[in-house]
Amino acid sequence: MIPIRDAIRSRTFPVVNVAIIVLNVLAFLWQLAQGPALKEALYLYGIVPLRYSDPGLSPHFTAFEQTLPFLTSMFLHGGFLHIIMNMWFLYIFGDNIEDRLGHIRYLVFYLFCGVAAGLIHLFTNWSSNIPTIGASGAISGVMGAYLLLYPRSRIMTLIPIFLFFQFIEIPAFVFLGYWILIQLFSASLTPKNVGGVAFWAHIGGFVAGLFFIKIFDWIPRTGLDGGLKHYTERKRTPRIQPLTPLSLPDELDIQGIIKITPREARFGTRKMISIPQGIKKRTLMVSIPPGMEEGTRLRLKGLGKQGKDGEQGDLFLDVHLID
Repeated sequence: MIPIRDAIRSRTFPVVNVAIIVLNVLAFLWQLAQGPALKEALYLYGIVPLRYSDPGLSPHFTAFEQTLPFLTSMFLHGGFLHIIMNMWFLYIFGDNIEDRLGHIRYLVFYLFCGVAAGLIHLFTNWSSNIPTIGASGAISGVMGAYLLLYPRSRIMTLIPIFLFFQFIEIPAFVFLGYWILIQLFSASLTPKNVGGVAFWAHIGGFVAGLFFIKIFDWIPRTGLDGGLKHYTERKRTPRIQPLTPLSLPDELDIQGIIKITPREARFGTRKMISIPQGIKKRTLMVSIPPGMEEGTRLRLKGLGKQGKDGEQGDLFLDVHLID
């Protein structure tokens, strides 16, 4: 399952989340530039448990060199797919956690989750000589926090079924619950001290996120955070808007209301609407052109009810501006 977007719009621009994504991309470009020296760099900046567990090896590293990998490993990746998937999950779930905690608390929370995931991996692979890299542990912490704070948020998910692709709205607790079960199952089947995905780091980061989010959510915001919020705050309506269409018994046309902010009305926007169709829901992307006003009616041709002779009605959306 691949998340496409969630239904909760952040009230502030996620400057820290975007900065973390940019730093990961820059670090990956640095990796590509290393050439033959990349292997040595990964052993130096990745978490190699044997460096800590082997009494004959650990004295060759200073305390700083032993501590640094818990930070630097969070910004290194094993390939294009690895970084793309990690950054996509962070993009989907990170903005809401930053919005809830504030920029400074979110940064510290993210780093704490990453370090906790690294420690869990270290102690569950104590004798491994394989460097572990990736932001997966920290991002797992973000996902754990999302599960605790927004369990009923709707996640638009792409589910491949053989050669077909289906978009389905899934509650966050179902999506993230399924994800953590996959990690637990995979971790139980993975022998220790072998290469591959660090599933226990994912699980450790997820649990750390569940734990740390309660603490960080309780800690008051700093004055610097309040100052940043003044510049990053934004007002937007939800990404996915459920509609309750209205229609007359003898008419094929149906109508509903779509809510947008004055800024979205002025510059235009795109929204996803969810229309009930029996026991199912039909999800559509609606483009709202610039210059909309209160009460403007949008016509979506052919999206109304179907008549007995095959004729198709239209869907009319009345624009409603909210502050």
